[in-house]
Amino acid sequence: MSDNKVVLGSEEWCSFPELGIPAIKARVDSGAKTSALHAINIAPFVKNDSNWVKFDINPIQNNVRTIIHCEAPLIDKRIVKSSSGYREQRYVIQTILKLGDQNWEIEMTLTNRDSMGFRMLLGREAMIGRVVVDPEKQYLLDSPTEEDLTEVYKGAVKEKSGLHIGLLASNPELYSNKRIMEAGEMRGHEMHFLNIKECYIKLDAKKPEIHYRGGKILNQFDAIIPRIRPSATFYGCALTRQFEALKVFCLNSSSAITQSRDKLYSLQLLLNHGVDIPTTGFANSPLDTDDLITMVGGPPLIVKLLEGTQGKGVVLAETKKAAESVINAFKSINANILVQEFIKEANGKDIRCFVVDGKVVAAIQREALPGEFRANIHLGGTASVVKVTQDEKRIAIKAAKAMNLKVAGVDIIRSSKGPLLLEVNSSPGLEGIEGATNKDIAGKMIRAIEKHFKL
Repeated sequence: MSDNKVVLGSEEWCSFPELGIPAIKARVDSGAKTSALHAINIAPFVKNDSNWVKFDINPIQNNVRTIIHCEAPLIDKRIVKSSSGYREQRYVIQTILKLGDQNWEIEMTLTNRDSMGFRMLLGREAMIGRVVVDPEKQYLLDSPTEEDLTEVYKGAVKEKSGLHIGLLASNPELYSNKRIMEAGEMRGHEMHFLNIKECYIKLDAKKPEIHYRGGKILNQFDAIIPRIRPSATFYGCALTRQFEALKVFCLNSSSAITQSRDKLYSLQLLLNHGVDIPTTGFANSPLDTDDLITMVGGPPLIVKLLEGTQGKGVVLAETKKAAESVINAFKSINANILVQEFIKEANGKDIRCFVVDGKVVAAIQREALPGEFRANIHLGGTASVVKVTQDEKRIAIKAAKAMNLKVAGVDIIRSSKGPLLLEVNSSPGLEGIEGATNKDIAGKMIRAIEKHFKL
């Protein structure tokens, strides 16, 4: 002790008696103002005429089978900027923190911390007047052993009893992929990460197979969740088709993913289903450049490479001369492009609707940082919760249905003509939208698979 203050290292074990959390590892960070606790399945409710919030927590890092169900009085909702730059609306609770033989009441925000190294962040507001930090030291208080953790959490381990689900993707460390694996494990399913590059196919009329590096035959799966990056579309969709041939349920079909990656075809398909888009032109010859510019309303306008991904290959042409130069430059290298009207009134904002199984389960508004260029698409910036209109929901649902996607990120822009659809993504990321909305979208994807099997 120093002046009756608790001396802590940069990392410590603590507990929350009122929440039923007997041991959790915390990052002690005086640079952070507010404390934060890992939480998923966050839901407010009313108890005895007071506002409460319930949530689940996996208190041990990299262990999704151990789960604690918590509830606490809700004292506030705040907009917090996360370490990844997103603005999140977080619920705030007040509860007792126990450190060593000391305990006191602190405020904490609830947020998904799966991408962080610690389930708990202890900020300076909780430490003022009570704590001295020695950043060179770690675990100055009691540290539980593996046996201790097994004993205190033995009643919180969820047994596996469900489906065999494979996540077909490229990077197991990506936030979205980790969350989907976690969500499946939490619901009792056997989850396997299948690296696209390590899968290969046996084409055979009588006995088609998919092998995994080392010769293992992948024949045990009930369902596959394809999350295929654009650069792996051809091979990833070939693998998905092979799983479909083996009668394995795929959350997004190979044909749906393939057509979603063809920007021109997907826009034609959406228009045929009555979904409005910004006025868009497509031509083969540079001789048609002048009329192409005129048909989309003239400059400023957007030029998009059909093969571009994640905002790359997108140019804002502010004058007719600039538009002609960009279009002709792309045409000179035989690149296929779209020319699209620029929606000035959107003011650098778009809306991402996340659709799962025919429902908009979450939505965020994405806004460019000051000085950042946005050409009718999302290029970065901040995300915040937004209330979408019925028209916007209708467009998002109709677009996902038109593309035959069970899971889709549908990007919409607000214009003077009403909401317009920009793009449909068959492998939308979860980090920004889960962080901003505190919704368990990964869990909703797993439930869509369960619904197919009527579980």
